[in-house]
Amino acid sequence: MLLQLHDHLWENDEPLTVLGMALGHRMTVARLPDGSLWVHSPVAYDAELAAELDALGPVSQIVAPNCMHDTYLSGWLPKYPRVRFHAPPGFAKRYPHLPVTDTLGAEPPEAWGGVFDQHLMRGMPVLNEFVFLHRPSRTLIVADLTFNLGSDMPWLSRQLCRLNGCYCRFGPSRMFKSVIRDQAALRRSLEHVLGWDFDGIVLSHGANVVSGAKEALREAYGFL
Repeated sequence: MLLQLHDHLWENDEPLTVLGMALGHRMTVARLPDGSLWVHSPVAYDAELAAELDALGPVSQIVAPNCMHDTYLSGWLPKYPRVRFHAPPGFAKRYPHLPVTDTLGAEPPEAWGGVFDQHLMRGMPVLNEFVFLHRPSRTLIVADLTFNLGSDMPWLSRQLCRLNGCYCRFGPSRMFKSVIRDQAALRRSLEHVLGWDFDGIVLSHGANVVSGAKEALREAYGFL
């Protein structure tokens, strides 16, 4: 169920339908220097998947990358009562039933400092999405910042994604654009991220970008 992307970096991509759109949902997993695992936006809990993770190392960090990626966390957190659960500002107030132990900030926690850089994409306070740079693989990891959905979707999903501006194109959806409140702040965040050293992007929804990702991201946000 886990696919290795790079040394110490894996993914698991599972079906997910949101508002009639078959968006899929990708979980990203990284092994940290102490041998434990960092889990970004987990998919639905499954005992077989959990066993695969346990074989790679103990899960020590679970990350909710924004204030909308909450769907499956309630299935994971009780299974790992000693895990550190990291979420963006505003998440704990919105989901008081999910026990946030650490609020994401400007600097990575000690547990993953040196492996990841992180940044809050400003200008969208309802979402407060954090993006992460996995330094060893030069890979940017995003949640809803951009989609990359293709023609293999069911007919209804294709039509709905066309309406949402995210069909057969790499970039943000219309729904995502609708939560932008400060374009200048988001532009500054984007320029900060584009200053990082990355060539690929792992997305939560759609096909990953293997190379040339920096220019693709710059072009996708040319409207700012």
